[in-house]
Amino acid sequence: MAIAKNTICLWYDKDAEAAARFYAETFPDSSVGAIHRAPTDYPSGKAGDVLTVEFTVAGIPCLGLNGGPAFRQTEAFSFQIATDDQEETDRYWNAIVGNGGQESACGWCKDKWGLSWQITPRVLTEAMAAGGEEAKRAFTVMMDMRKIDVAAIEAARRG
Repeated sequence: MAIAKNTICLWYDKDAEAAARFYAETFPDSSVGAIHRAPTDYPSGKAGDVLTVEFTVAGIPCLGLNGGPAFRQTEAFSFQIATDDQEETDRYWNAIVGNGGQESACGWCKDKWGLSWQITPRVLTEAMAAGGEEAKRAFTVMMDMRKIDVAAIEAARRG
């Protein structure tokens, strides 16, 4: 397998493999690749522990690093997953939140490892791109949501 020129490296305490497997089961065009074990003891683990996991999330190459508890995920990084309808929005949202994650505002949620996700229906992105009053209406409605309600966004777009 060729090494990607650019890979997103995500820091985990000790669950990189479990996270990668969850993402691969949840999102299309996602998979788990090579799993590398530590050749020697290191500050957060022992020789033989899973050190890194190569995986893909919705076509994006990633590397999960079991670096220990020193650093936590923040909202400064998130995956934004574009959805086509309410069913797809619900499926991803419920998978993340229902697997130990937590809801946030405006289509954001966190998985149980602390990684932030934006589950964003395309209709919202299209409304924002339209600009003007349509964008204002959609944005105003979205600001009161947790999981995005596609029908409410569509209604706001129409005025």
